[in-house]
Amino acid sequence: MTDTTAQLREDSRYEAVSSRDARFDGEFFFAVSTTGIYCRPSCPAVTPKRANVRFYPSAAAAQGAGFRACRRCRPDAAPGSADWNVRADLVGRAMRLIGDGVVDREGVAGLAGRLGYSARQVHRQLTQELGAGPVALARAQRAHTARVLLQTTALPVTELAFASGFASVRQFNDTVRTVYARTPSALRAEATGPRPTAGAPTGVPLRLAHRGPYAAREIFDFLERRAVPGVEEMTGAPGARRYRRTLRLPYGTGITEVREPAAGTRNRWLDCRLHLADLRDLSTAVQRTRRLFDLDADPYAVSDRLGTDPRLGPLVTARPGLRSPGAADGDELAVRAVLGQQVTVAAAVRLTGALVAAYGKPLTAPDGTLTHLFPEPATLAAAPLDELGMPDSRRRALRALATALADGTVRLDPGVDREATERALLALPGIGPWTAGYIRMRALGDPDVFPPGDAGARHGLAALGAPPAAAEDWRPWRSYALHHLWNHAAKDD
Repeated sequence: MTDTTAQLREDSRYEAVSSRDARFDGEFFFAVSTTGIYCRPSCPAVTPKRANVRFYPSAAAAQGAGFRACRRCRPDAAPGSADWNVRADLVGRAMRLIGDGVVDREGVAGLAGRLGYSARQVHRQLTQELGAGPVALARAQRAHTARVLLQTTALPVTELAFASGFASVRQFNDTVRTVYARTPSALRAEATGPRPTAGAPTGVPLRLAHRGPYAAREIFDFLERRAVPGVEEMTGAPGARRYRRTLRLPYGTGITEVREPAAGTRNRWLDCRLHLADLRDLSTAVQRTRRLFDLDADPYAVSDRLGTDPRLGPLVTARPGLRSPGAADGDELAVRAVLGQQVTVAAAVRLTGALVAAYGKPLTAPDGTLTHLFPEPATLAAAPLDELGMPDSRRRALRALATALADGTVRLDPGVDREATERALLALPGIGPWTAGYIRMRALGDPDVFPPGDAGARHGLAALGAPPAAAEDWRPWRSYALHHLWNHAAKDD
């Protein structure tokens, strides 16, 4: 990048800061040299002079340069960059894995091993693009987790430090002071709302931020139609629904609960509550819930591309902020995709519910209608599956998939190579292009998938008078175009 190009880019960023443009929250951060504070672009504080502003590609880079998080705009809670959903390169894959807590659990060597690169290469690439290496990026995430736990739970500081992923209380204290310029006790004292009480089984309340408009009704409709008994539940009337599901996490089990915002609500977040057996799973549970609800998407970029299409444009205008739901568990989503081959959504839900009842691990105590964790691949690989009444071909496909997931032949974690994973799926018996594409779209969070032969897409294209080849014009956001077509087809039914 030339000096002139860099200057123009920084000038554009300063314009975003001056206009408090929330579209860029999480895409970059700015710091003020005279105050020592860094912020998100939409910070409501008085705009600083241009000469005093520095720009950083990540919160970790700003922290590494010695800046403290702003108390007003909470830059550590900004939605993640949509780049990590789109990009299939090393940096994008690494950021998705760091968000899932891999560095905290497996170290940099574990991260590098999953990516198939050396630790030095991973560090160099991340530092070059984000101004911080994997340890600093994970540290920034731990600091955010620590703040959330300090302000929403009554955990003693010693327990809280380890729950946040820190190796020692001293490291925890030092990081909190560095990032927030306050002691942990001072940070806890700033909490608003009712004070948490020790032992109260209330879970951890969170606000999961998103950028731009969010079509909540459509995503809650999507999840409600596919809710599997025992693992998921949706309660309440449209406009006030509550989605809950069980989670299998690295250190234990959990339940995530997300509330549907009322129509017309202009908040830029979803209210969430996490109930965790082990609080060390907090950041992982947050990221998996964010992926399920597609909260790091950039609806502005999607609408800029799809909204200009003369046929698709009216659909985009009618449903601003339509998301492409991901998955809380990639292995689970893949199994559900195979069970759903060539049957209706309702039939797939019934079949999957029977699978959960037969092979899922029961919760220690039921929570409402939530009773089980989804069956693990190793369990399904060894199961007879006869009682489900499936055709032999589908039973063979399910067993082949479960075996491949259990032995690592196919991996569906956030950092895998999407192209290679799709090829591995297609190599399994009974898995065709539609199923592999659906898994790629949801389990791997790929925003640019248009599964061949999809009936809903055909119906939607026909209703628009568009040929199948029209989808090529919708790259790199074909997954979002597909959801617009699905919603359009459902409206016409």
